[in-house]
Amino acid sequence: MIIDETLAPESLRTRLAAFWPVSGEKIAGLCRTWDPRSGSPVFTVRGRYTSKGWTEWTQGFHLGWAILEFDATGDETFLRLGRDGTVAHMASHVSHVGVHDHGFNNVSTYGNLRRLMLEGRIPHDPWEIRFYEMALKASGAVQAARWSRTHEGGGYIYSFNGPQSLFSDTIRSVRALSLAHHLGHHLMGENDEAISLLGRGIEHARATATYNVFYGEGRDIYDVPGRVAHESVFNVTDGRFRTSSTQQGYAPWTTWTRGLAWVMTGYAEELEFLAVLPDSELDPFGGREVVEASMLRAVVAACDFYLRETPTDGVPYWDTGAPGLAAMGDYLARPADPFNPHEPVDSSAAAIGAQGLLRLGRYLTSRGDVAGAHYTAAGLGIVGRLLEDPYLSTDSSHQGLLLHGVYHRPRGWDYTPTDSGVPFGESVLWGDYHLVEAALMVQRMIDGGPWYTFFGPVEDRR
Repeated sequence: MIIDETLAPESLRTRLAAFWPVSGEKIAGLCRTWDPRSGSPVFTVRGRYTSKGWTEWTQGFHLGWAILEFDATGDETFLRLGRDGTVAHMASHVSHVGVHDHGFNNVSTYGNLRRLMLEGRIPHDPWEIRFYEMALKASGAVQAARWSRTHEGGGYIYSFNGPQSLFSDTIRSVRALSLAHHLGHHLMGENDEAISLLGRGIEHARATATYNVFYGEGRDIYDVPGRVAHESVFNVTDGRFRTSSTQQGYAPWTTWTRGLAWVMTGYAEELEFLAVLPDSELDPFGGREVVEASMLRAVVAACDFYLRETPTDGVPYWDTGAPGLAAMGDYLARPADPFNPHEPVDSSAAAIGAQGLLRLGRYLTSRGDVAGAHYTAAGLGIVGRLLEDPYLSTDSSHQGLLLHGVYHRPRGWDYTPTDSGVPFGESVLWGDYHLVEAALMVQRMIDGGPWYTFFGPVEDRR
């Protein structure tokens, strides 16, 4: 990626001003026309959102998008859509014991509504905020109960594949545990054992950093610094690591770029959360220096890999080892081409990764590290690229907001409009949501608003 180190948030003001009405029209239309009996909207086919029953992991993005649109514009139409939809449709996600997606679904809805109330953006109501907080406490505990132990004595939240499976995606559900801990909650186990949600979140982050992120230390012959494996597989009998794997990437030893992006954002936001905790809360888990060092090492490695292995405009192809890339020449030396006949780009990975870069940039800058400005400029550059043609969908007949996202390339789930077999021109709901989330972060940088975090405004308790 080519990074304009002089780029400032203000440079995106005009594009953001044009973006919010487009975003509002899209989410209002989707809420108006979507039939909840169809399940959750997932991706578009010929410009119309459709569902795909694998797991219901996108409902929170649908309703959370409306909440973020209110956040950006103050239009209470979107608050009603998001709040009423949360009450009507999200309870089953709070108690869902079969998935690793609680951060996606519940923090994007109940969490955002709680944050808005704490920020004074919506009227404070003691019972309403307790409703949100009860949902978040339960969600964090339910997610933490989905637990497998490793041979080394730690553990991880296992994926929907089963107790042998550690997904990179799940690092962004650690915030469900962190938020529940922040609200004073525990997971109650056998014999009334109070299990620390913070502890389980830290252990999961350590396992992901150890097994899913690579650092060029020779773990295998594909150990490239910053490479991310989508999945790590363990022997459930003794907890020993067995192999890398993938569900949505090209191969176990290539990097599926959306998984890479989840790692970038998941660790960056956890570092922001740890920064407001007192040292005493981290002491039982090795102390602040040890806990933060593992996360910082993982996020810097992943972000640097992204910047090295992404085309000049910051939009990646769906997997860095996708076979068709070999037919594209020096594809990293030019902007990504979503219309090429060889391999699709994944704009959703760009939207997620941009947020990770912005968060890492701010975190490092707050610690006096000059490298922070580099990551911030990279994040701004990606957001700016996604706010323009050919990625931003301004066509009112297309329900999606961010074009050229892909869901499951190996299974061929994405719509391909030509006989090349390469999908393009469609949207995925997490891409739309994360573009809105990243845009909101930049909007607040411009306006001087409070920094957007999953845990909301809080006094530094260190």
